[in-house]
Amino acid sequence: MIKINLLHSVTERQAGTIDTVDQKIGSAGSRFLVLALVVGFLTLAVIGWDIVSSRMAKSAAEAEMAVQKQKEAELQTVINEQKDLEAKINAIDARIEAIKTLRANQAGPSAVLGAMKERVSMVPGLYLESVEQKGEGLELKGNSQDESQVTQFGRSLEFSNGLFSNLNIETKREDVTNNQATAISTTTNPDAGKLSVVKFTIKCAYTPSKAASPNASPSNAPAQPAAQQPAK
Repeated sequence: MIKINLLHSVTERQAGTIDTVDQKIGSAGSRFLVLALVVGFLTLAVIGWDIVSSRMAKSAAEAEMAVQKQKEAELQTVINEQKDLEAKINAIDARIEAIKTLRANQAGPSAVLGAMKERVSMVPGLYLESVEQKGEGLELKGNSQDESQVTQFGRSLEFSNGLFSNLNIETKREDVTNNQATAISTTTNPDAGKLSVVKFTIKCAYTPSKAASPNASPSNAPAQPAAQQPAK
């Protein structure tokens, strides 16, 4: 009977194949080729990963840039709205100041005339003939039967908390005709129709903005004589 060792034959064949592969790899050319393939594969893998990661980073940067641009546009919109609001507020403030100035200019002359009327009413027998504005000053002309009344009127103007200032009073006594005298008395006595009055001219500066001051009231004026020029 013939015996065949199959195990030994298979082992021998495998050993022969391994030896052949070792011989092929063991050569310098084969080793260089395998090494080159490995290095090339790794290089391609690194390059591919670098390309992929660069594209991912670029996409993330572009997305972040888009977000920043959107925020910048929103911020610019807010800044423009704020500038528009500030311009509107400034325009409203300027309009309010113009209205206040206009009201002050309109109220000034009436307030001055009101203060003048109040002071004239406190001096019986004193009459104003004219009130004329000359630049920043006033010129008042009138008459009175007594020079002391002119002094009292000038004192009420002088002590007005700055409403009237820099007073200059000029007086002159004149004889005027009394129109109420009867023709009979005039015939019997030629001087019966004549009256002696004190003509006065008061020049002063005035500040309309101080007309509303409580101290401008003539009731608060101290009893001090006003400077005046002697009668001519």
